[in-house]
Amino acid sequence: MLARLQQITTLGLLAAAIGWLVLLWPTAPALGLAGFMAIALGYSLFLAIEFVLLKCLHGADPTPAPTWANVVRAWAGETLAAPQVFCWRQPFRANAIPDSVPMPGAAGTPPRRGVVFVHGFVCNRGLWTPWLQRLQARGQPFVAVNLEPVFGSIEAYAPLIDAAVRRLRDATGLAPVLVCHSMGGLAARAWLRAGAGADERQAEGDARVHRVFTIGTPHGGTWLGRFSHVTNGRQMQLGSEWVRALAAAEPPARAARFTCWYSNCDNIVFPASTATLPGADNRLVPGVAHVALAFCPQVMEATLAEIDTDPH
Repeated sequence: MLARLQQITTLGLLAAAIGWLVLLWPTAPALGLAGFMAIALGYSLFLAIEFVLLKCLHGADPTPAPTWANVVRAWAGETLAAPQVFCWRQPFRANAIPDSVPMPGAAGTPPRRGVVFVHGFVCNRGLWTPWLQRLQARGQPFVAVNLEPVFGSIEAYAPLIDAAVRRLRDATGLAPVLVCHSMGGLAARAWLRAGAGADERQAEGDARVHRVFTIGTPHGGTWLGRFSHVTNGRQMQLGSEWVRALAAAEPPARAARFTCWYSNCDNIVFPASTATLPGADNRLVPGVAHVALAFCPQVMEATLAEIDTDPH
């Protein structure tokens, strides 16, 4: 559903931009070109507003404050990164790289630990294409889920994550790693909460996953959440009842399974420290925006290296 919506949006904007240019070019080429650029790059203006807000609302957040130069560079990077995801990979290439799950008990080399990819708000599995290409090239099992309904409750995604985890665990005999972007990290925590059961089964429930990497996840909610009118958006409001209840239900030891990548130039999740988790391995990547953080070489290389450190 999301891919179709983004296809319509992308093609509609492209048609409007080209139509405006063709219509005005014979009589007013400058106006035609200006209109074309305004339609094609209008999203960059909205991004700029988000970056101004993150800078102005940093306040007393313990994360080092970005400079205006940092903010401008992050905005420029996000202007390039966002359309690659929302106008190409997700609407048109979401299934370009299928899941890679070995047959259970297949002969050959010992199985490698699998990876479950969990995307964020208004995204689909196409977000992860560069990651999937890397794992496919090195023969590592993976499943990338599509979280639907798109605007449903975050708890509703737990069965989808559970099914992906079970597929990989049944195939490899090993608890997989979860790599999550944005809301996907909250969905992973909701999945762990849903499957924990009684206190005496807590450790067993957590053992279903080897490690969880979150990238720009609003663990404490985000300031921008106040403008949302959909269920999962409201759940991600800064300090919402939902995020507080999620944290209250978690045993202290669980956070040790998490590595949380976050940035002081995240234009969606701010103030910046809301993307950290007490007791987790929290890693700051300065000067990188929300979507770009998912493909930051530092994040990708370190995460893939850690996955490969304990392949069995």
